[in-house]
Amino acid sequence: MDEKYYKSIGEVLGLLLDEFPDVTISKIRFLESQGLIEPERTPSGYRKFSDSEVDRLRFILREQRENYLPLKVIRTRLDNDTSDGLIRPYDDTDPTGVRAVGAEANHPAAAKKLNNAPVAPHKMRAQRDDTLSIDRGELLHAIEMDDKLLKEIIAAGLVCPRKVGDLEMYSPLDREILVVIAKFNELGIDVRNLKRWKQSAESEVSLFEGRIKPYFLQKNPSAKAQAEVMLDDLIDLGEQLRAALVEVASRSFRGNRQS
Repeated sequence: MDEKYYKSIGEVLGLLLDEFPDVTISKIRFLESQGLIEPERTPSGYRKFSDSEVDRLRFILREQRENYLPLKVIRTRLDNDTSDGLIRPYDDTDPTGVRAVGAEANHPAAAKKLNNAPVAPHKMRAQRDDTLSIDRGELLHAIEMDDKLLKEIIAAGLVCPRKVGDLEMYSPLDREILVVIAKFNELGIDVRNLKRWKQSAESEVSLFEGRIKPYFLQKNPSAKAQAEVMLDDLIDLGEQLRAALVEVASRSFRGNRQS
């Protein structure tokens, strides 16, 4: 496909906002992390979306909004219904009503297995913010974490589980944080020393806020889209700069003192 037919993530957001006012770049990135979509990448790492990927996104968002379907079910329908993002009509929710088009039998995103998702499949629930929750017991079993360590992490404020009745629920991001902290702990880095990462993240976001907040305050949907793109770029740049600075700071331990 010619490059001119691809859309950036910001352009995709602009196309979706009228129909899905709550959609954000973070939601699109989340769906990508779950293997439901698979945009291509430019040589510099930026996402680029074909028309079929945009149609695929619309289908996923409609199923969540109109039918309250969990991602597990949506994934099954995508696996069974289509191979290239040519999704069934808006008002057709019968998965038997769609046929695969073309020779590509399996979409690369749909082909990813559900067990790659960060929560137990039978507990997956679709929510307005694309958050899939897992309770404390299932979390501890899934990541093989000691309850004492989890309590230390919560006490340090590194994760803040959500209370639902008597249940303590954890989001995919909570789980991701816990898995990383557990690996730090295995390497001898104490939980209390990891609080600086949270403080650094909050400081970084505060810096970004001053740049993007004026756009979010505008009622114009295009301004919101622009702010989302800018925030996405700022986060990516922050990650790149942080990784490079850490690499420079650690060179003395690698026997490489070049600047």
